[in-house]
Amino acid sequence: MTSTLLQAAYKAIDDKHGEDIVVLNMEGISLLADYFIITHGNSDRQVQAIARELQDVAVKEGHEIRRVEGFDGARWILVDLGDVVAHVFHKDERSYYNLERLWGDAPQLDIPQA
Repeated sequence: MTSTLLQAAYKAIDDKHGEDIVVLNMEGISLLADYFIITHGNSDRQVQAIARELQDVAVKEGHEIRRVEGFDGARWILVDLGDVVAHVFHKDERSYYNLERLWGDAPQLDIPQA
């Protein structure tokens, strides 16, 4: 189930042209989720569109949305889908927070595009 959720979330981000999509395998590293997906958009509107698409796809596929944070500000939106947590940044914020470096112990996964 997690792999289908992960693939659906990746496709949702890609469909809305999320940039530099990185998937981190957090199993055994974080208790928060099995996978983090990190991406960014180039405007507030695009960041919100990516987050909205993630939610729409999750609901359509029958997955629970546990929480969404930061939607109104559109600088860093966190979409918690349980085993998968998506971090959708505004491009100006992504390098500042640099989650890829913060979670540098986590192996990156290559998700084939559907």
